[in-house]
Amino acid sequence: MFYRECATYKDNYASDMAIFPIPLDRWGFIFMLFLAFIVVPLFASEYLVTNIIVPFYCFALSAFGLNVLAGYAGQVSIGHAAFMAVGSYASFILYGRYGIPLIPSILGGGVIAAIVGTFFGLPSLRIKGFYLAISTLASQFLIEWIIVHWQWVSGGVYGTIEAPDMFIFGWAIDTSVKKYYLVLFILVLLMTFGKNLVRGQLGRNWMAIRDVDYAAEIIGVNLYRDKLIAFSVSTFYAGVAGSLITLCYVGVANIEEFNVMVSFALMGMIIIGGLGTILGSFLGAGFFVMLPIAINHGLGAFMEVVKPDILSNTESIIFGGLIVFFLIVEPYGMARLWHTIKEKMRLWPFPY
Repeated sequence: MFYRECATYKDNYASDMAIFPIPLDRWGFIFMLFLAFIVVPLFASEYLVTNIIVPFYCFALSAFGLNVLAGYAGQVSIGHAAFMAVGSYASFILYGRYGIPLIPSILGGGVIAAIVGTFFGLPSLRIKGFYLAISTLASQFLIEWIIVHWQWVSGGVYGTIEAPDMFIFGWAIDTSVKKYYLVLFILVLLMTFGKNLVRGQLGRNWMAIRDVDYAAEIIGVNLYRDKLIAFSVSTFYAGVAGSLITLCYVGVANIEEFNVMVSFALMGMIIIGGLGTILGSFLGAGFFVMLPIAINHGLGAFMEVVKPDILSNTESIIFGGLIVFFLIVEPYGMARLWHTIKEKMRLWPFPY
C-alpha cells in the first residue's frame, strides 16, 4: 500500500515529466546509489569488485548502447563488439602514445568508435531487417581483420598492448576500488545522459522509426538523420565500454576480448533483459556476468558424473535456451516482468 501515486500532485511540467513519479521509486534509486558509491567499495572483496561488478558495469553500458540501436530505433546489429574494440584501441593510443589525459582518452575512444559506427550505419539508409544484420556482422569481421593486421594499432597478429599506468590530475588509479569508482562515475554520467536522450524528441523519433518507419517519415521524422544518430550514439557507448573493460578489467588490449561471440552475447543481454529499456540493459548484463559463476558452482558436484565436454558447453546451452524461452514466453524480457510486478503493487490490495 506504500507504492502509490495518491497525494502525489503534479502542478507543473517538471513534475509531470519526472523520471520517478512515485516517491518510493526515488528513494529506491537513492538507496541503489548509496549501495554503489558507499557500501560496495567499503565492504565488497577485491575479487567481487574486480571480476564481477566492474565487468557488469561495463557490459551494462555496452548493452545500453545496443539497446539504443535495436531496442529504441529498431535497427538490428550483431557486430557491436567490434566497436568496443575500436574504442578500446583508440583510447589506448590516445592515452599511451599521445599523452592525452585519461578521461578525454576514454571519451575520445567512444567518439572514434562513433565515427566508425556511423560509417557502417550507412547501409541502414537502404536496407533493414535481416540484410542489415548481415551487414553489421560483416563490420565485425572487417574491423577484427583491420585491427589484427594493422601493426601500428595492435602490434600485429599476435600482438597485445598492456594498459599503461593511469593517472587523473596526478592521482594514480592503481587499486581495484579506484578503478571501480572510475567506471561507476562514467556509467552514472552516461546513463543519465542516455535516459534523458531517449525521453526527448530524438528518442520519440527513434521509437517511431522502430514501430513503422514509413509512417514516421510521413509525419516528419528524418529517417536518414535519426538512423545515423542512433548508430553513432550506440557505437559511442560501445567504444567507452570497450575502453573501460580494457583499462579497468582486462588490463591489456587484445582483439580476442571482442570477438563475434561477444556480439551475440550482447544481443542476448538485451533480449533477456528487455528491449527498449535501461533497466533491461542492467538485468541482461547482470545475468550474463553471473551466469557462468552460478553454473560453475551449481555443476561442481556433477563433475564426476557428467562428461567434461557436456559441462564445458553447459553455459552456452543454458544461455541460448533462456534466450529462446524469453522470446517465446516474455518477449519484452525481465524488465517487463518487473514492470508488471510494479503495476500490481500499485493496485494491491484493491485490484478493481
